[in-house]
Amino acid sequence: MSLYWRIFLLNAGVLAVAVALLLGPVTVSTPVLFGEALVVLAGLAVMLVVNAVLLRIGLAPLGRLARAMATADLLKPGSRPEAAGDGEVVGLTEAFNAMLDRLEAERAASSGRVLSALEAERKRIAQELHDEVGQTLTAVLLQLKHAADRTPEPVRADLHQAQETTRASLDEIRRIARRLRPGVLEELGLHSALRSLAAEFTTPRLGVTAHITPGLPHLDPAAELVLYRVAQEGLTNAARHSGAARVELHLRPLPHGGVGLLVRDDGRGLGRAPEGAGIRGMHERALLIGAELAVGAGPHGGTQVRLDTRAGRDTAATAVTA
Repeated sequence: MSLYWRIFLLNAGVLAVAVALLLGPVTVSTPVLFGEALVVLAGLAVMLVVNAVLLRIGLAPLGRLARAMATADLLKPGSRPEAAGDGEVVGLTEAFNAMLDRLEAERAASSGRVLSALEAERKRIAQELHDEVGQTLTAVLLQLKHAADRTPEPVRADLHQAQETTRASLDEIRRIARRLRPGVLEELGLHSALRSLAAEFTTPRLGVTAHITPGLPHLDPAAELVLYRVAQEGLTNAARHSGAARVELHLRPLPHGGVGLLVRDDGRGLGRAPEGAGIRGMHERALLIGAELAVGAGPHGGTQVRLDTRAGRDTAATAVTA
């Protein structure tokens, strides 16, 4: 029976009972007596209460579905409203769940293509920085050294200063190229890449320690790249926004066979700051390998980023290779 007919018949039943009472034990005279008016008003109140309760029960599945629609988030998949009962509401709930499944699958596939293109562009830019700009600055550095060896002392000091500036620029170019394309991840693996990342973010004002448990299960290149990028984004946020003095980076095996990444700092925490593009990007990457990402307050304050991968999960991340 459709929702329309259920509500119609419920209301019709309440009205039929009221009419039967008026035609039977309840009578109304003209003019209306005070006692009769009280009976009619009491009957009206009872009908309204009964009608409200019945409508509340009949429309409760729609309320649950509306709340599920309002809280649905494609970056946090898995929650689905229960298709309980029968009739149109069940069909609507099942259609909504099927739509969420399609949207999540399409989003994962499109995100995989976008991130694959992004990694390819990172690789191209890093290669050009290393080959073109890096070689040009190296040539300039050699020319400055050659000129400094042939010039008098007053000018030589200025040329030495230009050498140092050029050398610092060359080091910065190389650092940017490494961050765009983690060559150490391809050459030495995830363990060495995370240790190198921790050393890169370590400064006199920020201490970063990496704790990597040996004996981790094998990960495909896509999963390693996602773990590396999430760790990189977590350390970047800690260095730029948290005001932290210490950051811990943990990589450990999970009981179900996956790998867990944890980045925790002792900074000021997230507070009520809105979710930025960096955190949304981490959620996008986590979806590609079917991992669970949680960003929130740490047990002793600060902020922690937790990424738990699942063993043997086939995802759209196969398109995103290191």
